[in-house]
Amino acid sequence: MAKELKHLTKRSENYSQWYNDIVAKADLAEQSAVRGCMVIKPYGYAIWEKMQHQLDLMFKETGAQNAYFPLLIPKSFFSREAEHVEGFAKECAVVTHYRLRVNDDKTGIEVDPAAKLEEELIVRPTSETIIWNTYKNWIHSYRDLPLMCNQWCNVMRWEMRTRPFLRTSEFLWQEGHTAHATREEAEEEAQKMLHVYADFAEKWMAVPVVRGVKSETERFAGALNTYTIEAMMQDGKALQSGTSHFLGQNFAKAFDVTFLNKDNKPEYVWATSWGVSTRLIGALIMTHSDDNGLVLPPKLAPIQVVIVPISKGDEQLAAITEKLTPIINELRAKGISVKYDDATNKRPGFKFADYELKGVPVRLVMGARDLEEGTLEIMRRDTLEKETRSIDGIAAYVENLLNDIQDNIYQKALNFRNEHIYECDNYEEFKERIKDGGFFLCHWDGTAETEAKIKEETQATIRCVPFMFEQTPGVDMVSGKPATQRVLIARSY
Repeated sequence: MAKELKHLTKRSENYSQWYNDIVAKADLAEQSAVRGCMVIKPYGYAIWEKMQHQLDLMFKETGAQNAYFPLLIPKSFFSREAEHVEGFAKECAVVTHYRLRVNDDKTGIEVDPAAKLEEELIVRPTSETIIWNTYKNWIHSYRDLPLMCNQWCNVMRWEMRTRPFLRTSEFLWQEGHTAHATREEAEEEAQKMLHVYADFAEKWMAVPVVRGVKSETERFAGALNTYTIEAMMQDGKALQSGTSHFLGQNFAKAFDVTFLNKDNKPEYVWATSWGVSTRLIGALIMTHSDDNGLVLPPKLAPIQVVIVPISKGDEQLAAITEKLTPIINELRAKGISVKYDDATNKRPGFKFADYELKGVPVRLVMGARDLEEGTLEIMRRDTLEKETRSIDGIAAYVENLLNDIQDNIYQKALNFRNEHIYECDNYEEFKERIKDGGFFLCHWDGTAETEAKIKEETQATIRCVPFMFEQTPGVDMVSGKPATQRVLIARSY
């Protein structure tokens, strides 16, 4: 095990390299041949599939339906919503030609200059424009509303500095797009989806989050309000982990999407959009993992229980397998994912290190003595504690243990987060303390100038106006002007 972990950087030595080591050594992802893009490996994708499955259920409970819209968007669509295109202009990948040809000396291929598109196509950075162009054909009357679609897809936002899961040029996500008859319905939908994301983060990912609304500067391009959940990583930095946007009527007006109301009069519809991405896997890693590797919440672990037999010879292995088979079947009948690793080409110590590195929540081991005594060794990944128990009733015990691990890692993350939230009213003090990370609740005068100065001088940003803290008037620590609220300020990913 020591050999396996020897090259895993410690968090205290280099947090960034520790993160990269876990991504690579736990077989989550690797860099691809395309700069800024990653290959999500089977184990990493299995985590995303479990996230996707649960979120999909939660979305459908709100009335959303899945659909799919094109990857390529005509450039002219972006020009219809000026604020939106300005927000994404520097990140867009542009398709200009539709054909390649063999070059004149037959040594390679080149873009065929005769195959230039009449209008360039944008690889979607997000889909508002093409979806609202489509909604125009779907919405005619108030009877067609609300219209609530979600799509699971990839997007492309050209990034210069990338890190697996946290920031890549191409990433996987879901984007919901809804249309409503009234402003109130759309606002309610945007806030409802924020709470769906928060519930998923806390109950499934075991990641505590702060819910709030973004400042005008930090809003999604084209939105009237952006709601966010902000999570604290173990280095004290914030990670935006889900956003929901109230878009008003901006896109409806840009694409002329109207409906006839109950009085048979035309009105523009009201819109929302909301999304989370594979960045959530980065949140999982940085919230829970330790110097031994990945720590996964049981609800999202691809393998919840691994069982390793330790035997000498085929006969003993067969006897252990016979003893363990009913336990495996009982665990699986409870909906628990189990891997029985009886492979003989790897030593038990290697297996232990590998599954610990990959964050498998519970490990069961049966050796020759356990076989004789009817016992199992149990190790829980969150605390690395071991115990030996009788195999009688072991399935029910493991089921409860998984629930306890889920609760424990959430509570640990919550305690850490709460211990690193500070009220601060002195700017000089803030500038020193922000270097060590944490969430700071500070009075803000509401001006973009103050917000920009904080960012320029400290690399920290206003993450949101939080909902969970009582708002009281005070004095802005930077400008000295009156302030009506405290905002959450932090350095972030």
